[in-house]
Amino acid sequence: SDHMENIYGYLMKYTNLVTGWQYRFFVLNNDAGLLEYFVNEQSRHLKPRGTLQLAGAVISPSDEDSHTFTVNAASGEQYKLRATDAKERQHWVSRLQICTQHHTEAIGKNNPPLKSRSFSLASQGSANSPGVQRRPSQNAVSFFNVGHHRLPAGKRVPIMQPDHLVNVREMMSQAEGQQRDLIRSIECLPASGHLTSLDQDLLMLKATSMATMNCLNDCFHILQLQHASQQKGSLPAGTTISWLEPKISLANHFKNGAAQNFPAEINKPASVREEQSIAEPCQLTREPEEINPDEELEDICDDKEDDLGAVEEQRSVILHLLSQLKLGMDLTRVVLPTFILEKRSLLEMYADFMSHPDLFIAITNGGTPEERMIRFVEYYLTSFHEGRKGAIAKKPYNPIIGETFHCSWRMPKSDVAPDAGTNSSSHSPSEQVTLPKDPEGQAEPDYYTVKFVAEQVSHHPPVSGFYAECVERKMCVNAHVWTKSKFLGMSIGVTMVGEGVLHLLEHGEEYTFSLPCAYARSILTVPWVELGGKVNINCAKTGYSASINFHTKPFYGGKLHRVTGEVKQNMTNTVVCRVQGEWNSVLEFTYSNGETKYVDLTKLSVTRKRVRPLEKQGPFESRRLWQHVTESLRDGDIDKATEHKRALEERQRNEERLRAETETPWCTKYFLKDGDGWVYHKPLWKTVSAAQTQQMDSN
Repeated sequence: SDHMENIYGYLMKYTNLVTGWQYRFFVLNNDAGLLEYFVNEQSRHLKPRGTLQLAGAVISPSDEDSHTFTVNAASGEQYKLRATDAKERQHWVSRLQICTQHHTEAIGKNNPPLKSRSFSLASQGSANSPGVQRRPSQNAVSFFNVGHHRLPAGKRVPIMQPDHLVNVREMMSQAEGQQRDLIRSIECLPASGHLTSLDQDLLMLKATSMATMNCLNDCFHILQLQHASQQKGSLPAGTTISWLEPKISLANHFKNGAAQNFPAEINKPASVREEQSIAEPCQLTREPEEINPDEELEDICDDKEDDLGAVEEQRSVILHLLSQLKLGMDLTRVVLPTFILEKRSLLEMYADFMSHPDLFIAITNGGTPEERMIRFVEYYLTSFHEGRKGAIAKKPYNPIIGETFHCSWRMPKSDVAPDAGTNSSSHSPSEQVTLPKDPEGQAEPDYYTVKFVAEQVSHHPPVSGFYAECVERKMCVNAHVWTKSKFLGMSIGVTMVGEGVLHLLEHGEEYTFSLPCAYARSILTVPWVELGGKVNINCAKTGYSASINFHTKPFYGGKLHRVTGEVKQNMTNTVVCRVQGEWNSVLEFTYSNGETKYVDLTKLSVTRKRVRPLEKQGPFESRRLWQHVTESLRDGDIDKATEHKRALEERQRNEERLRAETETPWCTKYFLKDGDGWVYHKPLWKTVSAAQTQQMDSN
């Protein structure tokens, strides 16, 4: 290629916090596939101060400015470099990427077919000389002590009884433990030397061992389905089929593959036993439950996601994951590592968007359609800041199908912006409707209550429904969101497919709205979140609409988290309000009369949500369902968190397979399918309509 020339020049290299940035002379050796650097150009004839193999490396421009970029080698070593300007950075990045691609492809082309090759990972010599040598007399199977179970001669395989599936699961658990030990041993090898963790045969061994375990799991699933189909005809109506679980505890299952005998239940951790027993309530308690807000207590959890320690320690895991992804790949079915998770479910994240209930309730207090649209835009733009927990981009738990989350907010009436003194006779007839009063005749409270419920209504595709209402102000919002994740190179994009509708029943108005896309940037260094895309808000009755643009940071210059928008009257095409600023900082609203209003999101008061204590929550409510994962993450025990997360996900997959085999449809609890969307089963607009009909009949 014309671009495969050797290039050289000075770049700044980040060394450490003490030394900081230093000028170094870099040389790109295309023939050898090496990036070398020297103290200066005069020392170029000496041994390089540092060398990176570019085969399998990832070259990524930094989002922090237009001069910096990183070179992440397959060995895990990283160079953080800075050019003098954006043009020079682009020159180095493009040449490095071309060289990297060339030598990465050459590995596959030049790698000879596998031969019968024996090797040992056992260290030779003393403990002080951990040299690694090959021994033709010892192969990988004997070194890792992978056991093969053979039947005695003349014996036939007995017919598999249903109870024996548990024993099969135990044997598979042991094999999985051995396979993990194998991979761990390979990955612990040095990055250089006679036998390395990047040895082609060892990489093939890792891949084939993983494929073997996947095949065994598929075979075990077939046995489960056969067992289920045999019992299908004899099951009474309403019976829940519970899948089979291993008798060994998950803690020991994840440690090693040694054969151990455990009693069926005694040695299981209580948390795992609970996770394994919640399948039956999932099917038996699908009737909607009325949550009493008086049982909810003010939330005291404050899990900020500013800790990046685990991500930095697991950089090699991220690199390995990225090496298996392709640009544009759908990540819906990709299991991401546990250490990048937030300590909350996606359903709870949707609830945190409602953390300014005073602004939400104040929408209906607007005296004119124009003012109500502007108030809705203000509430909409202030909701995203609190929805994020800290500056670090982490991922909330993927909700389990049937998972729910309930909470509420109490807002003192004095803290809600009042109306503009409009005449009540100008309101629509629905405003005059009074809902049934408390039969006990209690005094009206001095606060408004906003109730929230969310449910994961579908697993594939992953769709969540959520609903919030304030009965006193006759307003509610209903939405459904399908999250679609894609791999974009050095970032991950999440498209929020769906629609929400805000109902202001006092005015007979409906406001439809969409949600922006979210991006996790710089996933190899310090990941951060930005929003992007255009969203629209429309009210068909009043003819007012809003167009809001979330701007992603351009490649050269530009500000982060910028947002612009305008509110206009469609009939006259008149812009009545413009907004600009940052969605996580300060917003500026400019009105048609020339007035300007500034909203500092960092100083807005946040109303804590109210949640029932764990002991009063149902088994499929988010915090109780994920409590052991959350506790482990708080304790910094990533392995334990992974165990509990895996148990929940396996249960969901197995239950879904059995439902498909027995042709049992999933029944949602709070939301009903309505065309392409989902609607809350008991929305406020139906209650108001029923009360209005009853009132008209009584007259």
